Amino acid sequence: MATSKSALTSLKDLRVSSHAIPAHGLIPNTALQRKPLLIYHSVFPPTMSAADIEKHLTKIGAVVPQWRYTMYSTTHFHSTTHEVLCVAAGRARLCFGGEGNPGRIEPVLEKGDVVIVPAGVGHRLLQELESGYEMVGAYPPGKQWDMCYGKAGEEKKVEAIHGLGWFDKDPLYGDGGPALDV
Repeated sequence: MATSKSALTSLKDLRVSSHAIPAHGLIPNTALQRKPLLIYHSVFPPTMSAADIEKHLTKIGAVVPQWRYTMYSTTHFHSTTHEVLCVAAGRARLCFGGEGNPGRIEPVLEKGDVVIVPAGVGHRLLQELESGYEMVGAYPPGKQWDMCYGKAGEEKKVEAIHGLGWFDKDPLYGDGGPALDV
């Protein structure tokens, strides 16, 4: 499978969902940086493998693939980096924002979808709807993810989110794309 931008859904045909998620308890969500959670629906064709997705992300260079896995079933967030989650296989219902948060979203994501998760946004797996659910997790170059759970004692980590820069390039489209328009 080609890993050029032409393998992606064209920008004019791409459907993007943008979500501002309010802070809840000690989970800051999108409230700190005012950058929305973005879902690129069916951006990758169904024939694209996890390896092809990794090659594409590496070629664009805005993020570096670091793992292939499902998603943890415990709400967590990252304070050191934004995260790009590319669904490489299966279908699942996820929760963004924290289970008790009235402003949370619980989308069903499937192979080909991508989520750009700003630092501080709580997320977890709610239900695997097809076995073999797998994502490629990627982060800006030089960034290492940490694990925060919205617990007391994480306040200094949360405060550091204020200083994180946003993407200089769209993680999927490069010099143009929805991540640059927020």
